Amino acid sequence: MSRLGKIPIPVPSGVKVAIDGSAIKVEGPKGKLDLTIEEGISIVSDEVGLVVSRTDDTREQRAAQGLVRSLVSNMVVGVSEGFKRDLELEGVGYRADAQGNEVYLTLGYSHPIVYTLPEGVQASVEKQTAITITGIDRQLVGEVAAGIRELRPPEPYKGKGVRYAGEYIRRKAGKAGAAGG
Repeated sequence: MSRLGKIPIPVPSGVKVAIDGSAIKVEGPKGKLDLTIEEGISIVSDEVGLVVSRTDDTREQRAAQGLVRSLVSNMVVGVSEGFKRDLELEGVGYRADAQGNEVYLTLGYSHPIVYTLPEGVQASVEKQTAITITGIDRQLVGEVAAGIRELRPPEPYKGKGVRYAGEYIRRKAGKAGAAGG
């Protein structure tokens, strides 16, 4: 039996869960999400929360049970609390500005970059070098943060680029540091 798949998902107050065959809809104060579940996996609402179960014990069904459990758990957390990802810009002249559903980035190229945010994701810029991506869909928030980071990934020599908050960039010595040792 899957150890993670059988853990019940707690449903906080203010969150409504509707299970209709192979579809599940979760609605909360921040928004609503829905998911279609594959065959062989079922979700039952219980007094302790939502319980994910499977019909047989094949390898695919065991993997799908854990996957569906974490997807539904992320949906419940997303509509109640939301998800957030912080990015830092490191480099001379690197800055960001958020206006509406677009993020304007100056990352050392000859032109500014305009990153259009998908629906359901917001970006805020506290300082010119710190971007916060928020939304209710965990996967979408992660994809947007990875897409912005991909525009100028941090490089190992000077550490310049877009990085996740708290991300450690392993530094290299370079030509001058290697010859002097």
